[in-house]
Amino acid sequence: MRKRSLATLSAALVVGSLCAGAPQPRAEAADSGGGLPAPPAGSATGLGVDLDTVTIPELQARMAGGSLTSSALTSAYLRRIKTIDPTIHAVLRTDPTALRQAAASDVRHRHGATRGPLDGIPVLLKDNVNTRGLPTTAGSLALAGSPPDTDAALVKRLREAGAVILGKTNLSEWANFRAAKPTSGWSAVGGQTNNPYVLDRNPCGSSAGSGAALAASLAQVAIGTETDGSIVCPAGMNGVVGHKPSLGLVSQDGVVPISAEQDTAGPMARNVIDTALTFSVLSGGRSEGKLTSRGGLRGKRIGLWRLPSLGPEVDAVMTRTAKRLRTAGAEVVEVTPPYQQRLAELEFPALLSEFHRDIDAYLATREGPRDLAELIEFDRAHPGERTCFAGQELFEQALAAPATTDPEYRARRAELKDLSRRSIDETMATHHLDAIASPTNPPAWTTDCARGDNDVIPSSTPAAVAGYPSLSVPAGFVDELPVGLLLMAGDHEDGELLSLGAAAERRLHAWRAPRYLPSVGTGASR
Repeated sequence: MRKRSLATLSAALVVGSLCAGAPQPRAEAADSGGGLPAPPAGSATGLGVDLDTVTIPELQARMAGGSLTSSALTSAYLRRIKTIDPTIHAVLRTDPTALRQAAASDVRHRHGATRGPLDGIPVLLKDNVNTRGLPTTAGSLALAGSPPDTDAALVKRLREAGAVILGKTNLSEWANFRAAKPTSGWSAVGGQTNNPYVLDRNPCGSSAGSGAALAASLAQVAIGTETDGSIVCPAGMNGVVGHKPSLGLVSQDGVVPISAEQDTAGPMARNVIDTALTFSVLSGGRSEGKLTSRGGLRGKRIGLWRLPSLGPEVDAVMTRTAKRLRTAGAEVVEVTPPYQQRLAELEFPALLSEFHRDIDAYLATREGPRDLAELIEFDRAHPGERTCFAGQELFEQALAAPATTDPEYRARRAELKDLSRRSIDETMATHHLDAIASPTNPPAWTTDCARGDNDVIPSSTPAAVAGYPSLSVPAGFVDELPVGLLLMAGDHEDGELLSLGAAAERRLHAWRAPRYLPSVGTGASR
């Protein structure tokens, strides 16, 4: 089939979005059960749009027609942050220049000189992405001093596209690569981010603040990063969309690293169209794939990897999901990708060696500790780094790990790459699949600094280690807690995956607004 650029996908999805409207309607307001009152719909802001459900194409149509400005949109998001974020702690800081950026976009809109679909759209950045003039801390007090001198490459792309940099989101400190039993969503700089659906539950993954901020409609889109699971798990657990791109499509220049062999930044949003449009900017439109304007499910073959270890409630969500996909014309067959135990054995030791190499290179570009050894000493000397959990076992293990020039390490990474790619390629070829699907996440566990996370979630690993794309879309709920559907495909098949994800999103119709409940019963806990 003829291949077209991701820009074609963006245009096709824009047409589909404008024809079909927002992917899902706002859920009916419900009694909050003692949580926060439900935040007002977007229409109550005076914008004439519902921030929970409006898409970028709809916003651009209004801005082009003169019924909305980027300044008004940015102001509305800043007000929501001021009102709602004190309860969920997702946003570390807002950019004091955000309204100036929006005003510049308004001038471009008035003169018909816009720079594309992100012009004037407010974006939140995970706080491990270098941002000129704003602190970039990776959640650590060690980097809380002087901001970086330059933007990360992906931030430059966003600015060139006219996006409004709204601020920075909290994250799991050092992207969850410090302690053996960390608590996701906690950092010494930002404290603990809460899940907007149930406030005592965890937001998952190192991009926790980005996921929680989007669930609470504190920005139109956000940027996350992933080594293994840290975009897709917070997307699933916070009921939003997250795309981990194929490795290399989004530049990692200026992003705090774990491993160059697996790290990638990627877009997160409340719908697939906004995710795809943001990815097009981040990647410079470099992805190619087989694209369709409608992105239907009829005739698609999807392999369902059930993962019963995530519990019977999640498995029931997958059963309902498979039924809905089949009703839409897809063929769903059950699969089990091979080599998963061996991948689990190999991945962590390889990441230790890569982290030591890559974090030393990054720290050399910043004020503060100059290498991993100095970072370990900093944490020992600063009690603020130990207010949730004290450990830095991964730092210490990485310091002692074999260098990436070591033959044993090289053999381990080569085997990882081979087996992870074969696990997806062989499964797709054997069953003639368009994608593999699995549950993204279990129901959110309770946040507990003493216990740490309860997050053995194997679904993200094959695509993460292979460098292949994955995409989480909302699939359903266990009680009040969202569960995502994770789709994965072959290398550089990001376009096909986004098209399929848009079709699944329309069919599953699974999103509903968070109610900010203080707690729920223990039945859904893991």
